Amino acid sequence: MLASALTGWNLVAPPRLLTEALEAPDRIAAQLAGNRAAIAEIVRRLKASPPRFVVSAARGSSAHAARYGKYLIETRLGLFTAAAAPAVATLYKAPLKLDGALFFSVSQSGRSPDLVVQAEAAKAAGALTLALVNDVDSPLARASDAVLPLMAGAETSIAATKSFLASLSALAQLVAAWSDDGKLTAALGRLPEALRQAASADWDPPLGRASSLFVVGRGLGFAIASEAALKLKEVLGLHAEAYSAAEVLHGPVALVEPGFPVLAFVQDDETRASMEETLAALAAKGGVIARVPTGASPLHPALDLILEAQVFYPWVARAAVERGLDPDRPRHLRKVTETL
Repeated sequence: MLASALTGWNLVAPPRLLTEALEAPDRIAAQLAGNRAAIAEIVRRLKASPPRFVVSAARGSSAHAARYGKYLIETRLGLFTAAAAPAVATLYKAPLKLDGALFFSVSQSGRSPDLVVQAEAAKAAGALTLALVNDVDSPLARASDAVLPLMAGAETSIAATKSFLASLSALAQLVAAWSDDGKLTAALGRLPEALRQAASADWDPPLGRASSLFVVGRGLGFAIASEAALKLKEVLGLHAEAYSAAEVLHGPVALVEPGFPVLAFVQDDETRASMEETLAALAAKGGVIARVPTGASPLHPALDLILEAQVFYPWVARAAVERGLDPDRPRHLRKVTETL
């Protein structure tokens, strides 16, 4: 897979961002198999005492994964899901009434103090706390009632790739089991091979030397668009803004002029028609629309977006190298950001 992804690169050593992104299919295959017992136990607890609502806590790429989880939980289980505001627990120290809630955290390192404080506060407030975390010995894992390992392996590139993809697959597997969604469960079984195909996809959007662009999605796709916009900022230094297709015409469209790039994450579900209408409207105003492909045969609308993210990551690594940037060392950033 690495050899095919590196065709035409002419590099002494590939960026870690690329090699780690290309590990995702195998890591996710191991995760889906290895987490069956853990998910069965978590689902048993959730069904024995159904939560009244769900709250998420995460930062950076993990927050975009949590947003993906929000859409999955709300559309498959009908449970209201909201993102916690970290400062409420860490700075305001305001107690919340979370009795009967599921509180889930998503983190690669599990070491950000604000996430640990939030998990501890949520448990004290009566919530069942769940950590989706790559480091199962981390403070966040120890602070939570249950742990769902991401199993992404060591990730040394500052910009997250495989840990983000593993967060998506873990959330999809959890919700599929919790909601008894047989179609999603069956599609998850085919996900690793589809990811391998997506990782080798030849995709090159016509961004040119643009310094600013929109990344658009809707529903589950907005979560992936948010992650892509972050990577464009981190790795390429571009002013990339993520918008829901329902919001981009409410003001931001004023920035669109002939040649303005728009990256689109589109899935074939109930959001498809509105996405197509929005993209057509942006194109009519001069926007250049670049759709991120799945790079493989479609699996399921929720999982096709994971394939699109897998296609995106190798491209962003290549684009950085072509622009003379080091995709493994974005300026001003470090791997673990500890905030309160």
